[in-house]
Amino acid sequence: MNADPPIPLPGALIGRSALLEGLRPELGRRPSVVVITGEAGVGKSRLVRELLDGTPPSGVLVSRCQESDALFPYAPLLETLSRCRPRPEDLPPVTGALRGLLPDLAALLPPALPTLDDPRAGQHRVLRALCALTASLGSVVLAVEDVQWADEDTAAFLRTLVSDPPPELGLVLTARGRTVSEGLPFPLRPPPQVALVERHLAPLSAAETGVMAAGLLGVRTVPQEFADRLHGWTGGLPYIIEEVLRRWPDSPTRPAATTRVPEPPLPASVRRAVVERLRHLPPDARRVAGAAAVLGDPAPLHLLGAVAGLGERETRSALAAALEEDVVRAVDGAYVFPYGLARKAVYEAVAEPERPVLHLRAARALTRHGGPLPLVRVAEHYRCAGLSTEAVRFLEAAADRAARGGDAGGATDGYLDALRGGPSAVVRDRIALKLARVALNARPGPQVPAALREVLDQRSLGPGPSGEIRLLLGLLLRNQSGSGLEALEEIARAVPDLLAVSTGQAARALAIMAIPSLKGWPLGEHRRLLAEAERLLPRVGEEDLRSAVLANRATALALMGDPSAWDAVADLPATLTGEAAARVHANLAGAATALGHPVRARAFQARAWQAVRTNHAPYLEAFVETTDMLAAFTGGRWEGLLERAERAEEQYGDVPDFHAEALLVCGLLRLHTKGQTDVARRLLERAVRTTALDTGIVLTSAAAAVVRVHLAADRPAQAVQAVEGALHHVRRTGAWVWASALTPSAVQALVRDGRAGEAHLLVAELADGITGRDAPAARAALLTCRALLTATSGLQAGSGGSDGLYAAATDAWTALERPYEAAYVREAWGLRLLAAGAAGGRTVLHEAIAAYQDIDAVWDVLRCQRGLREHGQVTVRRPGALGYGDHLSPRERAVARLASLGLSNREIARELVLSHRTVEHHVARALRKLGVSSRTEIGSQLGP
Repeated sequence: MNADPPIPLPGALIGRSALLEGLRPELGRRPSVVVITGEAGVGKSRLVRELLDGTPPSGVLVSRCQESDALFPYAPLLETLSRCRPRPEDLPPVTGALRGLLPDLAALLPPALPTLDDPRAGQHRVLRALCALTASLGSVVLAVEDVQWADEDTAAFLRTLVSDPPPELGLVLTARGRTVSEGLPFPLRPPPQVALVERHLAPLSAAETGVMAAGLLGVRTVPQEFADRLHGWTGGLPYIIEEVLRRWPDSPTRPAATTRVPEPPLPASVRRAVVERLRHLPPDARRVAGAAAVLGDPAPLHLLGAVAGLGERETRSALAAALEEDVVRAVDGAYVFPYGLARKAVYEAVAEPERPVLHLRAARALTRHGGPLPLVRVAEHYRCAGLSTEAVRFLEAAADRAARGGDAGGATDGYLDALRGGPSAVVRDRIALKLARVALNARPGPQVPAALREVLDQRSLGPGPSGEIRLLLGLLLRNQSGSGLEALEEIARAVPDLLAVSTGQAARALAIMAIPSLKGWPLGEHRRLLAEAERLLPRVGEEDLRSAVLANRATALALMGDPSAWDAVADLPATLTGEAAARVHANLAGAATALGHPVRARAFQARAWQAVRTNHAPYLEAFVETTDMLAAFTGGRWEGLLERAERAEEQYGDVPDFHAEALLVCGLLRLHTKGQTDVARRLLERAVRTTALDTGIVLTSAAAAVVRVHLAADRPAQAVQAVEGALHHVRRTGAWVWASALTPSAVQALVRDGRAGEAHLLVAELADGITGRDAPAARAALLTCRALLTATSGLQAGSGGSDGLYAAATDAWTALERPYEAAYVREAWGLRLLAAGAAGGRTVLHEAIAAYQDIDAVWDVLRCQRGLREHGQVTVRRPGALGYGDHLSPRERAVARLASLGLSNREIARELVLSHRTVEHHVARALRKLGVSSRTEIGSQLGP
């Protein structure tokens, strides 16, 4: 039995069961012709697949007509027939005419026939040959889909089959059409002995729509309200239902979320129903309905009357008629449409020349309406009325209001819309500068950089605005768009313009470029840029710009591991508040976490949270959250962290570095707490591909984790390969202070691969690279590397020198509040002692196991236990293991999934750090619980 509770399957056929059961026996009568019509997206292809399910593959031929098939005769048929394998003795001589069309069957076909002088006779002979070849196949079903697009020759072939079918043929045709007679390019005239069945597929009902939604969403049922709304939006077409739900942002228990989803295309059934109701309305009621459609939002009587151009009495009478026909409904003193797409249907029914008039009336009426002025709605009405200047004016005002209220996202959207409205050059340049300033905190998409570049290309800006916009564009690219080096180069291009008008802005740009990253320039170049910024700093008089330079200077120094960084932090002005404070303290918290200053990291993080909670800045909220997640992982605070990281991964896909950090934490936790090595590696690979600049976390930590996976599976050569990319970035930039996660794993891989000399060189590079740097984590990594090298340097395990190095490394990581790294050193230490037969190995390894258990590092515990077994040490299981009954346990599910991918038991044992015998037991139990008899059947039963 399946381990998951039963829910409607996403692939289940909804609302067609009776039709399907009726078609199957009809198709079984031979010869037979089944014709299925329906509009696009109604589920014709799915019905055909279900109809043919159970028929042996050798007895089914399926082809599909395409719009381009008219370019080549018989195109949809030839590819299908080329895969059949007729018996040569069953083929009449005329099929030799197909040798040129079906070269794959040339060895089976009779000899080629002589060319005929009359082309039409040749075409007819090919038609006869195709019919003969089809007849020779015996009992077979030929399904041809989208016959409305059949080329002339294919249509002639199908018409011939219908009028004179082979005795054992079942022919299934599908075509687009709203009735049975629509879509087919030829009449159906079968002889009396042929079973002809014609069926038209109608859209799903509201109830059926709800059942389909439940299956697609992976729940047992959906609320009736949800099903009704979805049916109204989609017209009950299965394909459109699936398209809408694919973009649905939340579960069906929150129908209000639909307001954030763009309306799908208007289904024909909804359009027809609404238009039919409109026909029954008197003219004034149709005018009021049109006014409501133009307004869009719930509207009171007087507003509807103003837009419709009616007095109060006429409007009341019109609304009464519209209410009687259920065109609109009354809710809390306002009038709304019964469902979302009804409004769209009514709007489309308004004559196009009349729409601008109604929109202009709506804009003017809303400006006179009581309450806060709905600036965005007014702007949209002016736009639809063709008054772009007024639309831009209101959009800019709306964005200004959002910016003043701390809504950076809303302000960004407003300024973007204003730029799209085609403002004058003066207005365009003013809005572009506002957009550039506010977008930094808004997590915008690629539209903002594109819009700013377009304004810069106009060359209408003076040096000051041009330089500032280019600087802010570079920051957007650096922070949010995944364009690392391109961003630095954009900022560099801004410096000459800025120097001409503002020393402070130029110094700010230089200080921003001084912030290092693994995908950026070498650290020496960043230090040079920082020195340039420091040289300009005494000439910066503006307090806000001076604060920005000092904040970026402190960030750059901290990330470089410069001992003077903390003095630079102390020099930060007390006036640094709000968004600027959130940004600098999040940067400093990330640097402190990466370099090994946990106390400082917590203090900076607390100040960042305090600052960000007073401002609605989506980018900064995401920044502080991902920084906090990385600190939690580094500090071993893993409880609930996977769920948190998965939420961040879903939410921050539009900011590459934040998305990469969320993917990293997800991958690391999937590995260490779940033992899901395949899932973890995919997540870590995505993190590496996604990160734009990376200030010392993603590339190194991901590579180190993948190295551990390879080493656990005894693949040292692959482990060395896994570390090469990240090591290249470290060596290229000289950012050895960020190599604390990477170098111990790299040394282990090199030693295990017999490359001890390279391991010693790597450790020497690390030691040289962190000399004079304030990087406690890198120093702990150096101690770890030197301990690991004792296996190659002649120091005996258990000796004072070897044990001293391992103990010092363990103590260093413990002091830095890095429990995972401390446990990892103990594991390596214990295994080294066991391998040498020295005393204390078992004790040290059990201490590592206890430390791993404290942070729920299940995969690492299993690896240690395997190490004990391999060295003859027996481990005792704790009693009271959780029972799962007929459901798969998490470990059984992990084993079953790898087995379904074709891995052998021995390969699974290596991937999951289990014994071969344990894997055998898990596979056997999984087969029993899933109710299957072979490994090849597991995948279909596992579910997601």
